[in-house]
Amino acid sequence: MTRALIVVDVQNDFCEGGSLPVHGGAEVAFAIGEVLGAWHEAEERDKAYDHVVATRDHHIDPGEHFSTEPDYVTSWPPHCVAGTDGAGFHPNIDPQPFDAVFNCGEYSHGYSAFEGRSIEGKGLAEWLRSHDVDQVDLVGIATDHCVRATAVDAAREGFRTRVLLDMTAGVRADTTEAAVREMREAGVELVGTPVVHEGYPQPS
Repeated sequence: MTRALIVVDVQNDFCEGGSLPVHGGAEVAFAIGEVLGAWHEAEERDKAYDHVVATRDHHIDPGEHFSTEPDYVTSWPPHCVAGTDGAGFHPNIDPQPFDAVFNCGEYSHGYSAFEGRSIEGKGLAEWLRSHDVDQVDLVGIATDHCVRATAVDAAREGFRTRVLLDMTAGVRADTTEAAVREMREAGVELVGTPVVHEGYPQPS
């Protein structure tokens, strides 16, 4: 059995101070950073994961995904624009010992990391299978959007999938509850409780 950790969209724009911040984003980034630090320092025989990969929103021209009058359901304020600081990984997840990074949503919504591509042009499912991965754990932002979509697709692709909810942050209680139900119905194993508040904080 080969296990990978997938760190979903822990980016500046999705944490406090960003253009589309999720309450608790920086807190989740810190918790994930501790896991990454321990993984980076562990001897090979002691590593909890064989591989660690990351996904990131990397928008160039995502069409209706961006809006000046967003409904926060299918349209959003501009965020994680390629080449901006907002698209960068949050500093709380330093070090960033990623074996691969998958860019999502360059010309689309891009909620699921399985729609993204690595710098080499590989899709996530292809990359995982090429490294004999059959089990994945997911952490990141947001529970009710990209984490949910990525977890559901991981299960559909045949990976044994687990979401570590203590290291995820959700936008709203109702949509996070719905996401948890959807993931469970898709066969995803859920561990812990997501960080969730009500709505988006005001960007600074």
